[in-house]
Amino acid sequence: MTRDVFVLVESNTTGTGRLFPAAARSLGLHPVLLAADPSRYASVGGAEVVRTDTDDVRAVVEACRGLAVGRRVAGVATSSDYYVETAAAAAVALGLPGNSPADLAAVRDKGTQRARLAAAGVRVPRFTVAGTVDEVLAAAAETGYPVVVKPVTGSGSLGVLLCADPEQAADHARALLSRGSDERGRAVPRRVTVEEFVSGAEYSAEVLDGTVAGITAKHLGAQPLFVETGHDFPAALAPAAREAVTEAAEAAVRVLGIGLGPAHVELRLGPAGPVLIEVNPRLAGGWIPRLVREATGADLILATVAAFSGLPSPVAVTAARGAAIRFVVPAGSGRLSGVDGVARACAVPGVVDVEIYREPGTEITVSGDFRDRIGHVLARGTTAAEAAVAAEEAVGHIAPSLVARQGVQA
Repeated sequence: MTRDVFVLVESNTTGTGRLFPAAARSLGLHPVLLAADPSRYASVGGAEVVRTDTDDVRAVVEACRGLAVGRRVAGVATSSDYYVETAAAAAVALGLPGNSPADLAAVRDKGTQRARLAAAGVRVPRFTVAGTVDEVLAAAAETGYPVVVKPVTGSGSLGVLLCADPEQAADHARALLSRGSDERGRAVPRRVTVEEFVSGAEYSAEVLDGTVAGITAKHLGAQPLFVETGHDFPAALAPAAREAVTEAAEAAVRVLGIGLGPAHVELRLGPAGPVLIEVNPRLAGGWIPRLVREATGADLILATVAAFSGLPSPVAVTAARGAAIRFVVPAGSGRLSGVDGVARACAVPGVVDVEIYREPGTEITVSGDFRDRIGHVLARGTTAAEAAVAAEEAVGHIAPSLVARQGVQA
């Protein structure tokens, strides 16, 4: 095989991660997935898989050099939040396109990220980084309840909780600070952020090469959790609000040094304008890139692979429609015995995709984060509002059946 190689250092295990290999192939590249444990991936999108210690930058670099025998490695990237620094460090070591690993390390630490943004004049919630329960309680008292307490690293709403009082803040902080590793088994800092709760609608700006390619409206489940239950694209914003969100997002990625490739910028539109919640140096999860493609024809995954391979990466808009996704979230934990209503959901006009991620017999544990989503319905319409109506109707037909661990139907 002589085709140039595109290397993915691990991948997200849900959502659009499995679409990256197809994007690489469409650019004439041979996709290779480096994975410490290939068995964790139900699908790798047809990529060649090479077992590698992906926690070791040197091992990743050596694996890439091995792949380059008789062919050229064109780019190294990842679709996983956990490996953006590793992928960037390997790219830099190999002389390939990439952002600064040091800048990415600062972005992934939410305390450091917030400090950089605040120092540059980008509006963020009031926050404190805390390493003990006492520090959390002192910060929360100063900020004023309710406060958001979350780990300084992570994604997908993992460990994020709106705490209404000192008892809740102390219990949650104690649990977070006792964690030594994340769900991938990697060591995590024993620090949390204590943040002002910003009211208002939540949006995300999807950024590529420093420019906003579109804005997504987010739907969240019930507080005190922050589980994302759906997205609409493009967000229905007044021109002034759209401009303000765009300016805030582009300012944030400039400050943080994310000049190449994607960034997923989360904001809340408060009474005084947009407030930056956090910046993720990767493409959005939750199938948002698919929404963008359904609505506009623009392929953010293809553009991302192109950017990290040194190829032109324009975002080509060919349509002006709307798209929406709603996730299937069970009401409780238990063993999944089946999912009713999928055929009815598929028959709703405008629905273009229905998928259930879990097989019958799977044990479902509601965790209060993205892992609670066991399926989705995705719809397209002439507008995002039209698509949202179809998605809401379709997801309403889907009914997971759970058997509680005690043997009682849930």
